[in-house]
Amino acid sequence: MPGPLDGLRIIDVGTRIGAPFCAGLLGEWGAEVVKVEQPGTGDFMRTIGPFADGYSLFWAVEGRGRKSVTCDLRTPEGQDLFRRLAATADVVCENFRPGTLEDWGLAPAALAPHLVVVRISAFGQDGPYATRPGLDRLGVAYGGLLHLTGEADRPPVRPGVTVADYLTGVFAAEAALAALYRRDATPRRRAGGRSSSRDDGAHGTGAQGAGAVIDASLYGAVLRILEWTITAYDRLGTVRSREGNRLSNSAPLDNYPTADGRFVCVVAGSDANFGRLCEAMGRPDLRTDPRFASLADRARHGDTINAVVAEWTRARTAAEVEQACVRFDVPVATAYTAVEIASDAHFASRGDLIAIDDPILGAIRQQAPYPRLVGEQGTIPSGAPTLGADNVEVWCDMVGLTRAELDGLRDRGIV
Repeated sequence: MPGPLDGLRIIDVGTRIGAPFCAGLLGEWGAEVVKVEQPGTGDFMRTIGPFADGYSLFWAVEGRGRKSVTCDLRTPEGQDLFRRLAATADVVCENFRPGTLEDWGLAPAALAPHLVVVRISAFGQDGPYATRPGLDRLGVAYGGLLHLTGEADRPPVRPGVTVADYLTGVFAAEAALAALYRRDATPRRRAGGRSSSRDDGAHGTGAQGAGAVIDASLYGAVLRILEWTITAYDRLGTVRSREGNRLSNSAPLDNYPTADGRFVCVVAGSDANFGRLCEAMGRPDLRTDPRFASLADRARHGDTINAVVAEWTRARTAAEVEQACVRFDVPVATAYTAVEIASDAHFASRGDLIAIDDPILGAIRQQAPYPRLVGEQGTIPSGAPTLGADNVEVWCDMVGLTRAELDGLRDRGIV
């Protein structure tokens, strides 16, 4: 079954994670994704470990689901090629430092007017910091999350993955879909009809409306998820800071140690969940202890009640703690590693891991596209392409070069 974005073409001219991830998400909903890379070197992600026989496993995940072409955008001929390719597409995703596309004559205004151009950068396309270099860690720091992550009496700790890049990619994909809907749906809404505004079904043609430019900053994506942090400062003067694995307004809640050296997260702050946890621990007396009578009481005595729960978990394995909590309907989850994820029955039953046919490694297990449409078979992405694997298909079949022209460009290092 074709994906809901079947018929759309996305140009991924980004590097590292943010813009390519945005393009890849759209691809996992059925869009065709064409990645434009520098001849000879390709995306920086191809060089980052861990490696299997010299092949980047990071690239094997982040490069999947797209075609690869090479084009030197620093040259006039390469810039002309890119403009011609972009004219056949619906979305362009880039994450160069602001001003780079302008220097190459490839600013959104120089491209086809129907395009939705996703621009991802550390600090945004304007403002005093716009031209600063920046990567994921800066977005986490400047957006306010780094200050909140870790133990109160220790230095901040970075999240375990590149949160700002991935989060910005998700927000940008959402914005791209909204812009595409406005571009393509507005004419038919005004006409009162339901048929597609793209009459001929071709990429980059048909009775489309104007595109859009999306300005997505790494710090902005992080800022958007800061919960009540800014509002509490505005109204109360409260400066939120690190609380470790606990919360000042809820208890018991922690990542509790177990007898087998693992950690189990138990969330039992509400009165109902606390009562169930007391039954699971065989401690019904805690329910009538005045120190723990309400959520506010438990929060005030958080160290005490968390210590009681930790004493219980330390005497049991993670499996035993989880089993007891599940029996009494207490929210619980063991902190999984890749070992547990790869072998857990729930992941398997839901198809959360799939085998990707990688051109270098063959079948390789990865995360499945997420989320899914109920009752429909999700798209299985193609493996991450080798550099320039699709030059002939894209430059000749899509853009219209002859093989002789392509060979000439290749000889001059343009592709």
